[in-house]
Amino acid sequence: MARRLLWGSLLLAPVTIAARFAFHAGDVTLFALAAISLIPLAWLIGEATEHAGEHTGPGIGGFLNASFGNAPELIIALFAIDSNLPEVVRGSLTGSVVSNILLVLGLAMLLGGDGRLDRRSLLLQLMLVFVAVLAFLVPAVPSFHGRPERHSLALLTIPVAIVLLGLYVATTVRNLRRHRAAHTKEAHEQAWSLARALAALGTATAVTALISEILVHSLDGFAKAAGLSEFFIAAVIVAIVGNAAEHGGAVVIALRGKMELASEIAISSSAQVAVFLVPVVALLSFAIKPALPLSFRPVELIGMGGAAAFVAFVIRDGRSKRWEGALLIAVYAVFVVWIYLAGDR
Repeated sequence: MARRLLWGSLLLAPVTIAARFAFHAGDVTLFALAAISLIPLAWLIGEATEHAGEHTGPGIGGFLNASFGNAPELIIALFAIDSNLPEVVRGSLTGSVVSNILLVLGLAMLLGGDGRLDRRSLLLQLMLVFVAVLAFLVPAVPSFHGRPERHSLALLTIPVAIVLLGLYVATTVRNLRRHRAAHTKEAHEQAWSLARALAALGTATAVTALISEILVHSLDGFAKAAGLSEFFIAAVIVAIVGNAAEHGGAVVIALRGKMELASEIAISSSAQVAVFLVPVVALLSFAIKPALPLSFRPVELIGMGGAAAFVAFVIRDGRSKRWEGALLIAVYAVFVVWIYLAGDR
Protein backbone atom coordinates (compact mmCIF):
# COMPACT_ATOMS: atom_id res chain seq x y z
CA MET A 1 0.00 0.00 0.00
CA ALA A 2 2.81 2.39 0.96
CA ARG A 3 4.61 1.69 -2.31
CA ARG A 4 1.44 2.44 -4.29
CA LEU A 5 1.06 5.75 -2.47
CA LEU A 6 4.67 6.65 -3.25
CA TRP A 7 4.28 5.77 -6.92
CA GLY A 8 1.03 7.77 -7.09
CA SER A 9 2.51 10.76 -5.28
CA LEU A 10 5.09 11.13 -8.04
CA LEU A 11 2.28 12.97 -9.85
CA LEU A 12 2.83 15.84 -7.42
CA ALA A 13 5.95 16.80 -9.38
CA PRO A 14 4.10 17.80 -12.60
CA VAL A 15 1.43 19.48 -10.45
CA THR A 16 4.14 21.58 -8.80
CA ILE A 17 5.69 22.45 -12.16
CA ALA A 18 2.29 23.48 -13.52
CA ALA A 19 1.57 25.58 -10.42
CA ARG A 20 4.84 27.43 -10.94
CA PHE A 21 4.90 28.00 -14.68
CA ALA A 22 1.23 27.83 -15.74
CA PHE A 23 -0.71 29.19 -12.76
CA HIS A 24 2.01 31.34 -11.11
CA ALA A 25 1.02 30.25 -7.61
CA GLY A 26 2.22 32.13 -4.56
CA ASP A 27 5.40 31.37 -2.64
CA VAL A 28 3.71 29.61 0.26
CA THR A 29 1.81 27.27 -2.06
CA LEU A 30 4.87 26.55 -4.17
CA PHE A 31 7.02 25.90 -1.11
CA ALA A 32 4.53 23.39 0.28
CA LEU A 33 4.00 21.61 -3.06
CA ALA A 34 7.70 21.42 -3.85
CA ALA A 35 8.63 20.14 -0.40
CA ILE A 36 6.03 17.37 -0.57
CA SER A 37 6.97 16.52 -4.16
CA LEU A 38 10.58 15.88 -3.17
CA ILE A 39 9.60 13.02 -0.84
CA PRO A 40 8.48 10.48 -3.49
CA LEU A 41 11.28 11.62 -5.82
CA ALA A 42 13.82 10.94 -3.09
CA TRP A 43 12.22 7.52 -2.55
CA LEU A 44 12.49 6.72 -6.27
CA ILE A 45 16.18 7.65 -6.30
CA GLY A 46 16.74 5.42 -3.29
CA GLU A 47 14.80 2.57 -4.91
CA ALA A 48 16.75 2.85 -8.17
CA THR A 49 20.07 3.08 -6.33
CA GLU A 50 19.30 -0.06 -4.34
CA HIS A 51 18.60 -1.98 -7.53
CA ALA A 52 21.74 -0.61 -9.16
CA GLY A 53 23.68 -1.65 -6.06
CA GLU A 54 22.57 -5.25 -6.65
CA HIS A 55 24.68 -5.14 -9.82
CA THR A 56 27.57 -2.93 -8.75
CA GLY A 57 28.06 -3.39 -5.01
CA PRO A 58 27.61 -0.87 -2.17
CA GLY A 59 30.65 1.28 -2.97
CA ILE A 60 29.65 2.01 -6.55
CA GLY A 61 25.99 2.15 -5.53
CA GLY A 62 26.76 4.88 -3.01
CA PHE A 63 28.82 6.73 -5.61
CA LEU A 64 25.94 6.63 -8.10
CA ASN A 65 23.42 7.91 -5.56
CA ALA A 66 25.71 10.70 -4.42
CA SER A 67 26.44 11.73 -8.02
CA PHE A 68 22.78 11.89 -9.05
CA GLY A 69 21.65 13.31 -5.72
CA ASN A 70 24.06 16.26 -5.87
CA ALA A 71 22.54 17.64 -9.09
CA PRO A 72 19.98 19.83 -7.24
CA GLU A 73 22.76 21.37 -5.14
CA LEU A 74 24.73 22.27 -8.26
CA ILE A 75 21.68 23.93 -9.83
CA ILE A 76 20.84 25.78 -6.61
CA ALA A 77 24.43 27.03 -6.30
CA LEU A 78 24.67 28.26 -9.90
CA PHE A 79 21.31 30.01 -9.60
CA ALA A 80 22.45 31.75 -6.40
CA ILE A 81 25.71 32.87 -8.06
CA ASP A 82 23.77 34.33 -10.97
CA SER A 83 21.63 36.20 -8.44
CA ASN A 84 24.79 37.52 -6.71
CA LEU A 85 24.18 35.60 -3.48
CA PRO A 86 27.66 34.25 -2.59
CA GLU A 87 26.83 33.74 1.09
CA VAL A 88 23.88 31.57 0.10
CA VAL A 89 26.14 29.46 -2.12
CA ARG A 90 28.83 28.91 0.51
CA GLY A 91 26.26 28.42 3.26
CA SER A 92 24.29 25.83 1.29
CA LEU A 93 27.47 23.91 0.38
CA THR A 94 28.60 23.94 4.00
CA GLY A 95 25.20 22.77 5.19
CA SER A 96 25.21 20.05 2.56
CA VAL A 97 28.50 18.61 3.80
CA VAL A 98 27.48 18.76 7.46
CA SER A 99 23.88 17.54 7.04
CA ASN A 100 24.91 14.46 5.06
CA ILE A 101 27.49 13.17 7.50
CA LEU A 102 25.57 14.11 10.64
CA LEU A 103 21.83 14.22 9.90
CA VAL A 104 21.51 11.71 7.05
CA LEU A 105 24.00 9.21 8.46
CA GLY A 106 22.48 9.68 11.91
CA LEU A 107 18.95 8.97 10.66
CA ALA A 108 20.18 5.94 8.72
CA MET A 109 21.95 4.50 11.77
CA LEU A 110 19.04 5.27 14.09
CA LEU A 111 16.43 3.65 11.83
CA GLY A 112 18.63 0.96 10.31
CA GLY A 113 19.96 -0.35 13.61
CA ASP A 114 23.02 -2.51 14.09
CA GLY A 115 24.97 -3.39 10.99
CA ARG A 116 28.42 -3.68 9.45
CA LEU A 117 30.06 -0.66 7.84
CA ASP A 118 32.87 -0.48 5.29
CA ARG A 119 35.22 1.28 7.70
CA ARG A 120 38.07 1.66 5.22
CA SER A 121 35.94 3.25 2.51
CA LEU A 122 34.08 5.57 4.89
CA LEU A 123 37.26 6.80 6.59
CA LEU A 124 38.74 7.56 3.17
CA GLN A 125 35.69 9.67 2.30
CA LEU A 126 35.85 11.51 5.62
CA MET A 127 39.56 12.15 5.10
CA LEU A 128 38.67 13.83 1.79
CA VAL A 129 36.27 16.17 3.61
CA PHE A 130 38.93 17.06 6.17
CA VAL A 131 41.60 17.67 3.49
CA ALA A 132 39.14 19.89 1.59
CA VAL A 133 38.56 21.99 4.71
CA LEU A 134 42.32 22.46 5.08
CA ALA A 135 42.50 23.54 1.42
CA PHE A 136 39.64 26.00 1.93
CA LEU A 137 41.81 27.80 4.50
CA VAL A 138 43.99 29.17 1.68
CA PRO A 139 41.36 31.64 0.37
CA ALA A 140 39.34 31.71 3.62
CA VAL A 141 41.95 33.04 6.06
CA PRO A 142 42.67 36.23 4.03
CA SER A 143 38.91 36.82 3.86
CA PHE A 144 38.63 37.15 7.64
CA HIS A 145 39.77 40.74 7.13
CA GLY A 146 38.60 42.99 4.34
CA ARG A 147 35.99 42.30 1.68
CA PRO A 148 35.41 38.52 1.35
CA GLU A 149 34.22 38.79 -2.26
CA ARG A 150 37.30 40.57 -3.66
CA HIS A 151 38.59 39.26 -6.98
CA SER A 152 42.04 38.41 -5.64
CA LEU A 153 40.47 35.75 -3.41
CA ALA A 154 38.57 34.34 -6.39
CA LEU A 155 41.88 34.00 -8.26
CA LEU A 156 43.42 32.36 -5.18
CA THR A 157 40.56 29.88 -5.27
CA ILE A 158 41.49 28.54 -8.74
CA PRO A 159 44.56 26.43 -7.78
CA VAL A 160 42.73 25.18 -4.67
CA ALA A 161 39.79 24.03 -6.81
CA ILE A 162 42.06 22.30 -9.35
CA VAL A 163 43.99 20.42 -6.65
CA LEU A 164 40.77 19.25 -5.00
CA LEU A 165 39.35 18.03 -8.32
CA GLY A 166 42.54 16.08 -9.00
CA LEU A 167 42.35 14.53 -5.54
CA TYR A 168 38.72 13.60 -6.12
CA VAL A 169 39.42 11.88 -9.44
CA ALA A 170 42.40 9.94 -8.05
CA THR A 171 40.65 8.69 -4.91
CA THR A 172 37.38 7.92 -6.68
CA VAL A 173 39.06 5.76 -9.33
CA ARG A 174 41.03 3.92 -6.64
CA ASN A 175 37.98 3.36 -4.45
CA LEU A 176 35.79 2.11 -7.31
CA ARG A 177 38.48 -0.32 -8.44
CA ARG A 178 38.74 -1.71 -4.92
CA HIS A 179 34.97 -2.21 -4.68
CA ARG A 180 34.82 -3.76 -8.14
CA ALA A 181 37.55 -6.22 -7.25
CA ALA A 182 35.92 -7.11 -3.93
CA HIS A 183 32.36 -7.44 -5.23
CA THR A 184 31.55 -10.93 -6.47
CA LYS A 185 27.90 -11.19 -5.45
CA GLU A 186 25.39 -11.91 -8.22
CA ALA A 187 22.43 -9.57 -8.71
CA HIS A 188 19.22 -10.54 -6.98
CA GLU A 189 16.68 -12.18 -9.25
CA GLN A 190 14.07 -9.48 -8.58
CA ALA A 191 16.45 -6.57 -9.12
CA TRP A 192 15.78 -4.16 -11.94
CA SER A 193 18.15 -4.35 -14.85
CA LEU A 194 21.10 -1.98 -14.52
CA ALA A 195 19.87 0.02 -17.52
CA ARG A 196 16.40 0.42 -15.99
CA ALA A 197 17.85 1.44 -12.61
CA LEU A 198 20.14 4.04 -14.18
CA ALA A 199 17.32 5.41 -16.35
CA ALA A 200 15.11 5.80 -13.27
CA LEU A 201 17.98 7.51 -11.42
CA GLY A 202 18.54 9.96 -14.25
CA THR A 203 14.88 10.83 -14.72
CA ALA A 204 14.14 11.20 -11.01
CA THR A 205 17.22 13.36 -10.49
CA ALA A 206 16.35 15.68 -13.39
CA VAL A 207 12.84 16.24 -12.01
CA THR A 208 14.25 16.63 -8.49
CA ALA A 209 16.56 19.36 -9.74
CA LEU A 210 13.65 21.28 -11.28
CA ILE A 211 11.50 20.92 -8.17
CA SER A 212 14.40 22.03 -5.99
CA GLU A 213 14.82 25.15 -8.09
CA ILE A 214 11.12 25.96 -7.69
CA LEU A 215 11.49 25.49 -3.95
CA VAL A 216 14.44 27.90 -3.85
CA HIS A 217 12.45 30.51 -5.77
CA SER A 218 9.76 30.35 -3.09
CA LEU A 219 12.16 30.33 -0.12
CA ASP A 220 12.66 34.09 -0.02
CA GLY A 221 9.00 34.85 0.66
CA PHE A 222 8.82 32.02 3.17
CA ALA A 223 12.00 33.16 4.92
CA LYS A 224 10.82 36.76 5.30
CA ALA A 225 7.66 35.54 6.98
CA ALA A 226 9.72 33.34 9.31
CA GLY A 227 12.24 36.09 10.15
CA LEU A 228 15.33 33.92 9.52
CA SER A 229 18.79 35.07 8.43
CA GLU A 230 19.97 34.45 4.87
CA PHE A 231 22.87 32.37 6.21
CA PHE A 232 20.57 30.13 8.26
CA ILE A 233 18.24 29.61 5.30
CA ALA A 234 21.18 28.59 3.10
CA ALA A 235 23.04 26.37 5.56
CA VAL A 236 20.00 24.58 6.95
CA ILE A 237 16.86 24.88 4.79
CA VAL A 238 18.43 25.04 1.32
CA ALA A 239 20.99 22.36 2.24
CA ILE A 240 18.30 19.95 3.43
CA VAL A 241 16.15 20.66 0.40
CA GLY A 242 19.06 20.15 -1.98
CA ASN A 243 19.94 16.88 -0.27
CA ALA A 244 16.44 15.42 -0.36
CA ALA A 245 17.64 12.58 -2.59
CA GLU A 246 20.38 11.50 -0.18
CA HIS A 247 18.10 11.93 2.83
CA GLY A 248 15.32 9.75 1.44
CA GLY A 249 17.58 7.29 -0.36
CA ALA A 250 19.83 6.56 2.60
CA VAL A 251 16.95 6.24 5.06
CA VAL A 252 14.90 3.93 2.80
CA ILE A 253 17.90 1.70 2.22
CA ALA A 254 18.80 1.69 5.93
CA LEU A 255 15.26 0.63 6.84
CA ARG A 256 15.80 -2.42 4.65
CA GLY A 257 18.86 -3.39 6.66
CA LYS A 258 21.47 -2.34 4.10
CA MET A 259 23.55 -0.13 6.37
CA GLU A 260 26.72 -0.53 4.31
CA LEU A 261 25.08 1.02 1.26
CA ALA A 262 23.19 3.65 3.30
CA SER A 263 26.37 4.84 5.00
CA GLU A 264 28.18 4.99 1.66
CA ILE A 265 25.42 7.22 0.29
CA ALA A 266 25.58 9.66 3.20
CA ILE A 267 29.34 10.00 3.55
CA SER A 268 30.35 9.74 -0.11
CA SER A 269 27.85 12.50 -0.87
CA SER A 270 29.54 14.80 1.64
CA ALA A 271 32.94 13.98 0.18
CA GLN A 272 31.66 14.70 -3.33
CA VAL A 273 30.33 18.07 -2.24
CA ALA A 274 33.61 19.01 -0.53
CA VAL A 275 36.16 17.92 -3.15
CA PHE A 276 34.06 17.92 -6.33
CA LEU A 277 30.96 20.10 -6.17
CA VAL A 278 32.56 23.03 -4.30
CA PRO A 279 35.52 23.39 -6.70
CA VAL A 280 33.29 22.85 -9.74
CA VAL A 281 30.93 25.60 -8.57
CA ALA A 282 33.89 27.91 -7.91
CA LEU A 283 35.36 27.34 -11.40
CA LEU A 284 31.99 27.61 -13.18
CA SER A 285 31.33 30.90 -11.39
CA PHE A 286 33.98 32.55 -13.59
CA ALA A 287 31.73 31.86 -16.58
CA ILE A 288 28.52 33.00 -14.84
CA LYS A 289 30.02 35.87 -12.80
CA PRO A 290 30.58 37.24 -10.32
CA ALA A 291 33.37 34.75 -9.58
CA LEU A 292 32.91 32.94 -6.28
CA PRO A 293 35.84 32.92 -3.81
CA LEU A 294 35.88 29.99 -1.39
CA SER A 295 36.07 32.46 1.48
CA PHE A 296 34.25 30.34 4.02
CA ARG A 297 33.53 31.75 7.47
CA PRO A 298 35.16 30.22 10.59
CA VAL A 299 31.77 28.80 11.63
CA GLU A 300 31.56 26.98 8.29
CA LEU A 301 35.12 25.63 8.38
CA ILE A 302 34.80 24.43 11.96
CA GLY A 303 31.40 22.90 11.20
CA MET A 304 32.66 20.86 8.23
CA GLY A 305 35.96 19.80 9.76
CA GLY A 306 34.47 19.07 13.17
CA ALA A 307 31.65 16.99 11.68
CA ALA A 308 34.09 14.87 9.65
CA ALA A 309 36.36 14.27 12.64
CA PHE A 310 33.45 13.39 14.94
CA VAL A 311 31.90 10.90 12.50
CA ALA A 312 35.32 9.28 11.93
CA PHE A 313 35.50 8.70 15.69
CA VAL A 314 31.98 7.25 15.79
CA ILE A 315 32.49 4.72 12.96
CA ARG A 316 36.00 3.68 13.96
CA ASP A 317 34.81 0.20 14.99
CA GLY A 318 33.15 -0.47 11.62
CA ARG A 319 29.71 -1.05 13.18
CA SER A 320 26.45 0.90 13.16
CA LYS A 321 24.50 1.35 16.41
CA ARG A 322 21.17 3.08 17.02
CA TRP A 323 22.42 5.20 19.91
CA GLU A 324 25.28 6.47 17.75
CA GLY A 325 22.74 7.56 15.15
CA ALA A 326 20.82 9.49 17.82
CA LEU A 327 24.09 11.10 18.93
CA LEU A 328 24.88 12.27 15.38
CA ILE A 329 21.42 13.81 15.07
CA ALA A 330 21.88 15.61 18.40
CA VAL A 331 25.23 17.01 17.22
CA TYR A 332 23.56 18.23 14.03
CA ALA A 333 20.91 19.98 16.16
CA VAL A 334 23.72 21.79 17.98
CA PHE A 335 25.15 22.83 14.60
CA VAL A 336 21.76 24.25 13.57
CA VAL A 337 21.54 26.32 16.75
CA TRP A 338 25.09 27.56 16.17
CA ILE A 339 24.22 28.59 12.62
CA TYR A 340 21.13 30.40 13.89
CA LEU A 341 23.15 32.35 16.46
CA ALA A 342 25.91 33.17 13.94
CA GLY A 343 23.55 35.13 11.69
CA ASP A 344 24.68 36.80 8.49
CA ARG A 345 28.26 37.83 7.84
